[in-house]
Amino acid sequence: MQNAFPAFPPGLRHSLTHRIATAEIAAVAAILGTGDPALSPRAAAALMTRLLVTRFPGRGTRLLREDFRYAGELAEGDLVELSAEVAAPGTAGGLLVRCAVRQSDGTAVLEGVAEVLPPDAPATLPDSPFGTQPRRMMDHLLGLCRGRPAVPTAVVHPCDVASLEGAVLAARHGLIEPILVGPEARIRTAAEQGGLDIAGLALVAAPHSHASAERAVAEVATGRAAALMKGSLHTDELLSAALARAAGLRTERRVSHAFVMDAPLYPRLLIITDAAINIAPDLEAKADIVRNAIGLAAAIGVDLPKVAILSAVETVTPRMASTLEAAALCKMADRGQIVGGLLDGPLAFDNAVSEAAARTKGIVSAVAGRADVLVVPDIESGNMLAKQLALLGGAESAGIVLGLRVPVALTSRSDDAASRLASAALLRVMAE
Repeated sequence: MQNAFPAFPPGLRHSLTHRIATAEIAAVAAILGTGDPALSPRAAAALMTRLLVTRFPGRGTRLLREDFRYAGELAEGDLVELSAEVAAPGTAGGLLVRCAVRQSDGTAVLEGVAEVLPPDAPATLPDSPFGTQPRRMMDHLLGLCRGRPAVPTAVVHPCDVASLEGAVLAARHGLIEPILVGPEARIRTAAEQGGLDIAGLALVAAPHSHASAERAVAEVATGRAAALMKGSLHTDELLSAALARAAGLRTERRVSHAFVMDAPLYPRLLIITDAAINIAPDLEAKADIVRNAIGLAAAIGVDLPKVAILSAVETVTPRMASTLEAAALCKMADRGQIVGGLLDGPLAFDNAVSEAAARTKGIVSAVAGRADVLVVPDIESGNMLAKQLALLGGAESAGIVLGLRVPVALTSRSDDAASRLASAALLRVMAE
């Protein structure tokens, strides 16, 4: 039988490495009913299916059947290689693809064959790292940046592989022109460990993380950089330098942080604020947090963002200060003190994101169940909410600091290169 898809000849192969996240094995374990998600090799099947339908053969591929054999175990943090190779023509015009998932030492976790109906031509593989969820947020943010010039960005203390890789990927996508600020020897060591080419990137030497933050801010003050991107240092080190009066980056607006999150079960991108800077914001601070978030939502294409002010309940009660502040913020919006968004609160989390939950509780609201922005009561609730969505719900995230004269891409030191790339795209959008 002649191969119906000459663009996919036998022997054509694609492979990648991927580090296992908790959400990937927990989701499979929940379906299988196993008590220990870390011991489910069938999570490898979800990864392989994702590779087939999004990267090789690529988007538009139809999966006809899979015949996989499983062995070994998968655990959070495992580094695996996924490979797919065209073996032969299949039935009904399809292709037989030889599949494997192996541990870094070569031990097979999954082997077998899949039969697929590929697209008309090979997909153009994205430079961004492989992920197990649809890259809705990444595609959207990169689309917003298309055609815009790269922003000169001081990357602060990129002394580990993940933070340096994020900067290199962002440069490759034309989002930023990185100025690497930090100990030169450590930066070059990270580049060697990650196989990253930094030969063409500017490098400003600084002896340690505090000095890196101060020197990066100075790069902005002198006009060499127009944005900041956090590397492998503590958030408070970077913000202390950025918020110093002498730096000249402060505005009249309260500084706040926002996550833009792509939760697989939610139909739109979700902004969560503030989960990283303001510990226990008062009413005045929350008003600025809301204003900052509305500006961010508008920048990523939400015309009239629906802003849910969260609390534990949806009724106003004097015994719970967050409900009083939520009601006050809504009244401030009614009086034109907060503009550009549609506010409602207090709303419990379920009422904010689920129309069914709102109906059950008799809540009549244009925001309930359809929120674009979640304003949390304090940093603890916001931080836990964002990390739960990421680690247990498989959400992708990008982080940014708002309220300064320049955008600051702010990620966790544990974030992977994909999150750092998304944050760089968000930085590029906000640089306008």
